[in-house]
Amino acid sequence: MTTPATTTRTAASWGQAGVWSAGFVAVLWVAEVIDTLLGNRLDAEGIRPGDPDGLSGIAFAPLLHGGFGHLVANSVPLLVLGFLILLSGVARWIAVTTLVWLVAGVGTWLFGGVGTIHIGASGLVFGWLTYLVVRGLVTRRPGQILVGVVVLLVYGGALWGVLPGQPGVSWQGHLFGALGGVLAAWWLSGSRRGEPDPYAA
Repeated sequence: MTTPATTTRTAASWGQAGVWSAGFVAVLWVAEVIDTLLGNRLDAEGIRPGDPDGLSGIAFAPLLHGGFGHLVANSVPLLVLGFLILLSGVARWIAVTTLVWLVAGVGTWLFGGVGTIHIGASGLVFGWLTYLVVRGLVTRRPGQILVGVVVLLVYGGALWGVLPGQPGVSWQGHLFGALGGVLAAWWLSGSRRGEPDPYAA
């Protein structure tokens, strides 16, 4: 039975998720505007595989994009997938994002092509995608399984991006971002099997 208190909590959760999701994407747009004004010099701060000086790029790469077209392509999935994760709380979103960010960054630094620079939030997109898909399988919550199925139907085709072959695309970032999402689902949700499902997400 739905009570006024439950409805209020749900509305607050959705509102908070929307604000945080939009806020994160807004940060990326501000970063791209600044980068453009600086003549795209910030792009050099991305991940440079195999270069010790390029390790700092792990922290900055997801915030940088190779132009507004690149950012536009990432913005919608970041908004949608981030919102769905945020329905489980800001703390959960931070934990998932941190783990995916690190796994994608370290994996790219270790296995990316020497002499290349990797930037963009695509690793987060792939990590959030796989997290949402695998989470339902781990927790066995009907609502989360349903969300995972819908996400897979809408964005599943993007998973081909973990394979090499497309010039100028960081498939390493995609692959390790996706692996980070699987790890996050297993690690963060593994103890939640059978618990009540307070939200559809």
